[in-house]
Amino acid sequence: MKVTIRITGDALSAYIPKKDLEEPIISVANEDLWGGSILLRNGWRLALPHLPQDTRLPVTVEANIRRH
Repeated sequence: MKVTIRITGDALSAYIPKKDLEEPIISVANEDLWGGSILLRNGWRLALPHLPQDTRLPVTVEANIRRH
């Protein structure tokens, strides 16, 4: 699914246009964000693609929902 990662205020958030849903990112698996998973406040865990560490935000990527 398409996900836009952006900075909202002083925190990261994820916007999922298909669901018209924006949630704060409360946890990241990789320090540099890319290539790992993120946890949204609503409990969804998304796997992000590998991108260069210096990728500028906002950016729209293809992410996958990770099942526990």
